[in-house]
This record gives sequence, C-alpha cells and structure tokens, in this order.
Amino acid sequence: APCPQWPYCRKCCSYCNFNTYVVPAVNEAAVRTCLVREAQTLLHLSQVHSITSIFFGEGTPSLASPSTVAAVLEAVAGAAHLPADAEVTLEANPSSTSTSRLASFRAAGVNRLSIGVQSLDDAELRVLGRDHTAAEARKAVEAAQRLFPGRTSIDLLFGLPRQSQDAWAQQLEAALRLCDDHISLYQLTLERGTALAAWVWGGALPAPSQDLLADMYQTARTVLVAAGFRHYEVSNFARKGTLSTHNLSYWRADQYIGVGPGAHGRFMLWGEGGRRREARVQTLEPVAWMREVQSQGHGTRSRVVLSLLEQLEELLTLGLRTDEGITHERWGHFSPQRSLQATFGELGEARALQQEGWLVLDSGGLRCTWAGLVVLDSLLPDLLWQLQRG
Repeated sequence: APCPQWPYCRKCCSYCNFNTYVVPAVNEAAVRTCLVREAQTLLHLSQVHSITSIFFGEGTPSLASPSTVAAVLEAVAGAAHLPADAEVTLEANPSSTSTSRLASFRAAGVNRLSIGVQSLDDAELRVLGRDHTAAEARKAVEAAQRLFPGRTSIDLLFGLPRQSQDAWAQQLEAALRLCDDHISLYQLTLERGTALAAWVWGGALPAPSQDLLADMYQTARTVLVAAGFRHYEVSNFARKGTLSTHNLSYWRADQYIGVGPGAHGRFMLWGEGGRRREARVQTLEPVAWMREVQSQGHGTRSRVVLSLLEQLEELLTLGLRTDEGITHERWGHFSPQRSLQATFGELGEARALQQEGWLVLDSGGLRCTWAGLVVLDSLLPDLLWQLQRG
C-alpha cells in the first residue's frame, strides 16, 4: 500500500501541525520526478508483488496536477502488480475540487475521494483557518459524488472552541443529508506550535470540557449507526460495505510504503536479502528530500528495525481501534509461538478489563466493546504492560 505525500498547501490551517509548506511556487516537475523515483526504489527494496491500495495524502494533494498523480500510479504499476480494482484515494480540499479537475483526477486513475470538509459552519471554518465556505464544501461534495458515486468520503471535526452539543447535532444531520457512504470524524486536538492552540491556551478561545467531548462523540456514534453506518474504527463510519481498504491496512498492521517528504512506512526489506520489518521516515523538508532522492534514489531519514515486541505493540494499539479487533489469525501471523489466548486470556489486566465490560476475548479474537472503544486510550497502558511481561 504506497502512500505518496504532497506536502504543499495554499495556506496554513490554524489547527494543523502536519508536515506542510506554503511556498510562492512549486517546481512540480521536479517533485513529480522524485515521487516517481522514490516509489520505484522503495517498491524494489520491498519486492512487493501486489498493491491493494494507494493513498495520496498529507498536505493538499488536490493541488497537484492530475499528470503527477498519473505518473506515480504508472510508476507503481510498473514496479508491482496494480489490480484494476485497487483502491486509489486522493485527499482533496473543497477549494481545489472543480468538476473538471476532479474528472481529470478520475481519468488519471483515482477512484475514491476523501474531502476535507471539516465543518459545515462558516464561523467554525474561519476559526479553523480553512480557505473554503460551507457552501463551497457542499458544492465540492456534490460534484465528487457525481464522479465517484459511493466512493466519496468526508472529514468532519468536533470539539471546536465554542461548539455546543446542539450545534454539533445539527451539523451531523446536515452531514447526513450531504454525505455519501463514508464519514471520518476527528476530535480536534490542540497541537503545540499551532495558532489555534495559542489562542485557546492564551485564553482568547474556550476549550470544550472532556464531558462535552465525550457527549459529542456518543451523539455522533448513535446518529450515524441509526442511519445505517457501521462504526468500523474509532473515527470512521461506513455503510454499504464502503470501508477504506487503505486505512484498514494501517489498523491491521499490514505493510505500507511511505513516499514523499515526511512520509512514514512499515515494510519488510526483502530487497536487501533479509526479512526484517522496518519503520521508515522520509526526510521532512521538501528541498532536502528532493536532493536525497536525486542522489540516492530515496530520501529515507531514519530506519529502525522493529523487534517482535514492538510489532505486537503496534498491532495491539492499532488493531483495537477497529470493531473487528485483532483476530487470532492476524496475531498468529506476527506471533506464531505465543497465541492471543496465552498472552491475554490468563489472569491479569486483560481479564480484569473483560470483567469490567471494556474488552472481549473469544473465538473471534480480542476487541473492544462499544463502551471500551470510547476509552481505548486509557485501556492500552494496562494491555501493553501485560504484553511486555509476557
């Protein structure tokens, strides 16, 4: 699952601390050449045979030209088998999604869109520093649905300063009238170094209470499930079987290859004669990354071989975010010597969490209950501690 990153944006959103850059001009031909070369290099190192999904993300990939997207897809198809039904997602901002542009992305090979609506309220959008209005967001989603019917996802944020429970409930209803069959809901987090965090921590804007955040989340789950959505991951809801193949590959701890400035990857280095699963991070700054790709074929800044314990910790942390949890088969793929039952079925933290109604361990595997999914972050330390002891 390659993940090409486009690091450029038109402006900085007040809440964002991603590896993004606002520059007067982008040398797109140079960036395209480097994305293609790095994808080829890393695919060769992994010697992956078949691709299940591709996700163009990070900054604002819809600002890239469709020819850049096509070139990367062509490179991937040349280095590995890219099935005709592989999921190819492009993250898009409403301000860069005209119908003609979206049609060009579809012609380039994109077959799924993830649109960063974030809010359907103009005052909230201004606080977030977004460069679109609610009306523009609606127009963009409707245009996307005509070109990508059943494969248009929208992102929404909740827990914004001054956002009330009633306002959030109304926004959910508006989103249901607008959306296709996939919604991602993210609780706003205040990240150090962002303008929004400075405003809240400086007292210029109020922060919502933890109780209000919990209520908003529960409201969203109840409303969306009643509307036929499956709550298949902490932040993601899908109906009619439209679960994101790419995101599921993260939560199932599958291999993925990060391409572009600041991209992260997890894959086996078959191309170097070993069978070691590595965590890779590419160089953050685009100009430095391009220089490294031009000189050595890739811009990997750090490579860390993951121990078995580290791999199991990732599998546990990510897998419990999903409604399917961690199956016995998936656990056995990483830990053939010690089963899920042997690790978490005996007396200990996991048993206590099951008795308290937060976890289930049965023939299907280990997963959170409906109540446990809400408090997953507070459950993980105990589970990781039990894993480390074992």
